[in-house]
Amino acid sequence: MPYMPAFIAPARFTDPDAALAQVRLIYNGGLQHLRDAMLRFVAGESLPGRVRACYPFVRVHTHTVSRRTPAANAGLSYGFVSGPGRFETTLTRPDLFSRYYRDQFRLLLENHQVELEIGTSTQPIPIHFSFAENDHIEGTMSAERRALMRDVFDLPDLGAMDDGIANGTYEAKAGEAQPLSLFTAARVDYSLHRLRHYSGTAPEWFQNFVLFTNYQFYIDEFVRLGHEAMTDENSEYIAFIEPGNVITRRRGLAAGSSSMYGELLDGSQGTPPPRLPQMPGYHLVREDCTGISMVNIGVGPANAKTITDHVAVLRPHAWVMLGHCAGLRQGQQLGDYVLAHAYVREDHVLDEELPLWVPIPALSEIQLALEKAVAEVTGTQGTELKKIMRTGTVASTDNRNWELLPGNQPQRRFSQSRAVALDMESATIAANGFRFRVPYGTLLCVSDKPLHGEIKLPGMANQFYRERVEQHLRIGMAAIDILRQEGSSRLHSRKLRSFAEVAFQ
Repeated sequence: MPYMPAFIAPARFTDPDAALAQVRLIYNGGLQHLRDAMLRFVAGESLPGRVRACYPFVRVHTHTVSRRTPAANAGLSYGFVSGPGRFETTLTRPDLFSRYYRDQFRLLLENHQVELEIGTSTQPIPIHFSFAENDHIEGTMSAERRALMRDVFDLPDLGAMDDGIANGTYEAKAGEAQPLSLFTAARVDYSLHRLRHYSGTAPEWFQNFVLFTNYQFYIDEFVRLGHEAMTDENSEYIAFIEPGNVITRRRGLAAGSSSMYGELLDGSQGTPPPRLPQMPGYHLVREDCTGISMVNIGVGPANAKTITDHVAVLRPHAWVMLGHCAGLRQGQQLGDYVLAHAYVREDHVLDEELPLWVPIPALSEIQLALEKAVAEVTGTQGTELKKIMRTGTVASTDNRNWELLPGNQPQRRFSQSRAVALDMESATIAANGFRFRVPYGTLLCVSDKPLHGEIKLPGMANQFYRERVEQHLRIGMAAIDILRQEGSSRLHSRKLRSFAEVAFQ
């Protein structure tokens, strides 16, 4: 018999706050059980059996295809199940996802007029996912003792955390419940740990709007703007976070004044890492979590897929790619902008999860916000705006030296596709946004024109970066301001939802 925490019987709720409190009770009890057992194990004790704690679950039963959707929820593309049946999902980190879970619970209750069942699932919490931030007690064990962990604790089971639901390939077996969420609790925990590793910051700091870039120059400017915002006592942002969870608080922000981030802001101020992580993250934090996170993904589609695979579990309202591209048209000038309205996917990193025959549509809400932001920041309109920004197809390739291939085959394909720009990341980020139902957009800046003899030379590149990076970044941030003001309910478009979609956003 496994050594488990005291059993908590499933209970039914019609109040989202009460349901969330029960999730916390089950999850926190399980975590405490695992941590206590781990401390005893590290100390050399013999435990009374296999140690196990399981994730909480939420479940709903519906008996009709109709739903009572309040007027406030009428335009939402989520918050309801697809038909009669039993639907459930496992849950994790109610401290981090409290607002998100509460909102999903509320919508299910309002739309279906049913009870929420909260209980303990049969899905074990892997011991690795029970460790607190910066808690590395397993490192004090001998190699022999660490080898015994598998006999005592549950380790991560990759079979319980694949992306079949998001990919549309998952089919529940007879008698099984249908999924309520794109991600199981174990899949979420896996990504939360990966985010710490790749970004060098805790997932708690990630905001609901994310900018990705492929050049450090953008990050340098974002850091400058972030510190500048912290000197303004009236700034809408309350903190700026850098790798190592280094915190710069807004000037004049009193201790304990943040209800959402109080303990984090008033605790350790972090330590700069000896070297930057693979994809460093930076966060301009708002009290309501609608600030801006920015991640330097580097060059190439592999990193673009990796980071978006993990950011997706945070269920952001939008992510946008800001970076440099090769201009493919004679009439383009260095420094011109390209607003992607279609993508040619030659990145190959998502071919198995998202077949190439799946179209990646442009999302009008993001497109309009980016175009409006370009007009506002550059001060141009109409014909003048069209001179500096072109809307068109962006091709993404996994071959940085595509122009060196014999026979001009890539050039021919890009011409046939009507592509106006080429990079290595944008199609990946857009495709993963489509796959994970995260609104996406792309605004690139032409930094070279390889087909027309204009390649980046060091001096020319440095001048270009100085002239364009600040403006480009301000455009991206202005677009997020526009999206934030319009409200997240407009962003989560039906264009991203499938026939029989999960209820959780």
